[in-house]
Amino acid sequence: MTSNEIRQRFLTFFEKRGHAIIPSASLVPENDPSVLFNTAGMQPLVPYLLGEKHPQGTRLADVQKCVRTNDIDEVGDNTHLTFFEMLGNWSLGDYWKSESINWSYELLTSKEEGFGLDPQRLYVTCFEGDENAPRDEESATIWKEIFEKNGVTGERIYFRPANKNWWSAGPNGPCGPDTEMFYDLTGNITEGMSLEQYLKADDEQKVVEIWNNVFMEFLSKDGKVVGKLENKNVDTGAGFERMIAVVQGKSSVFETDIFSDLIKNTKNLTGSLKNQRIIADHIRTAVFMIVDGVSPSNTDRGYILRRLLRRAVLKTDKRKLDNQEISSLVNIISDKYEASYPEIKQNLTSVTQKIEEEVNKFTKTLEDGIKQFEKGIDPFVLFTTYGFPIEITKELAKERGTVIDEEKFNEEFKKHQELSRAGSEQKFKGGLAGTGEVETKYHTATHLLHQALRDVLGESVQQKGSNITTERLRFDFAFERKMTDEEKKKVEDIVNEKIQLNLPVKKEVMKKEEAEKTGALHFFGEKYPDEVNVYYIGDSLDSAYSKEFCGGPHVENTGVLGRFKIAKEEAVSAGVRRIKAVLE
Repeated sequence: MTSNEIRQRFLTFFEKRGHAIIPSASLVPENDPSVLFNTAGMQPLVPYLLGEKHPQGTRLADVQKCVRTNDIDEVGDNTHLTFFEMLGNWSLGDYWKSESINWSYELLTSKEEGFGLDPQRLYVTCFEGDENAPRDEESATIWKEIFEKNGVTGERIYFRPANKNWWSAGPNGPCGPDTEMFYDLTGNITEGMSLEQYLKADDEQKVVEIWNNVFMEFLSKDGKVVGKLENKNVDTGAGFERMIAVVQGKSSVFETDIFSDLIKNTKNLTGSLKNQRIIADHIRTAVFMIVDGVSPSNTDRGYILRRLLRRAVLKTDKRKLDNQEISSLVNIISDKYEASYPEIKQNLTSVTQKIEEEVNKFTKTLEDGIKQFEKGIDPFVLFTTYGFPIEITKELAKERGTVIDEEKFNEEFKKHQELSRAGSEQKFKGGLAGTGEVETKYHTATHLLHQALRDVLGESVQQKGSNITTERLRFDFAFERKMTDEEKKKVEDIVNEKIQLNLPVKKEVMKKEEAEKTGALHFFGEKYPDEVNVYYIGDSLDSAYSKEFCGGPHVENTGVLGRFKIAKEEAVSAGVRRIKAVLE
């Protein structure tokens, strides 16, 4: 059975049993600020699990896109992925445990309508009970009857604690006990197992979880059950990729038809099987993120995307992905998912370009940083001087079997901050407090902030003054109202994007009239000499992101600045606002 056939067989099975088939929600949660991505099939349906009426009724089924990165270091083994799909069927105050468990068994084992798995290789767990809810004897009894009816013998039902058999999307919301189904991948265990044997087989990935039925009848607050829901709901889920592996008789999700063509292509990029899997996983996740509106950045979802693409590059033998290689991988993903997610093919060009742009930017930073790393340069120096993120240094060290002394790094960073704060706050023309390393960084960051404000708020923004210390920058500008949180975040994102691009900072000495024609920003009305310094940030004066009349000094490239964060935005006087910002 192909992956597309498995997907369709699942949907048809529940459609025949009265379930409306609903499309996958976006990876980006619509009204849930508690998470960056949908991490489970239930998340988009939480309002309906809490009692809101779903327009398509009380029985639903779907295949939901999900992203989880908490186990990112495990990606590359047989089961862990960052992007995955969840098969799910739902009862919103409709059927309960008996129908749910019986249908799950039927779907898994039926050769006519289901996946045709061997019932003799099936094992289940149930909730053992605690202070929140009693032992789930009802589910265990249903399973016992099913096994007896179908001639499945031996010990197969195990009671497990809440950390194994209790499900909730978070500390607040619907929750309840679950029963989970596990499948023996070896085919050698046919007479059942003791609990100890089962736990050992689970640890060794000889048995894997393939289905999970959650019986949501409770409501939690701060992790504690505070009452019962108005309706009893059933939330079932199965990792699609893991199910494909089991149905296709593969020992790893990466051996299934979902990944086979991708893995063939990654063999050209690295000789390491684990790294081939990581590259395939991360690029696939990146494609789905971008299609759902995520762009690389230094914060939140954009940072997760950026980190995945960086890791993919790091896992190649040559520490590089060229445009042709990227295009090939994206095309494979597009073709594989065309039937289920045609939007990938519809946005193929823009998705490919975004990945290429991000990878190419990172490659420039990486080449220089790796050279210094190979020389044994201290991680703190790599970070402060070359703008090389500590997480990448850790990845490189791990590959070589060494460990970065993070405690030492943190101590050096703290000492660096304390030395910076020791400088006295002074003012002089141009707003620069000194010519030390930290003040120089802040001065360049001020130029980026000025242009980013104009990008977000419009060209009416004009500098009204600035002041720089070793602790922060302060920038006053003409603007009539308070900035919104969204506007401040946009400004931060733009500045951090330009920092990440590692743009060169250059100077040209020009006649004042000629300098004005370039569009370089300056204090209007202020008198300047016949020749002025124009500092610009970018590859050329014409294409520069920022250009200003300035006395300097500046850093050589933006990559050394660190992370820019707006600490405060306030009024100074009528029509003048003030931003205080820090580099972290």
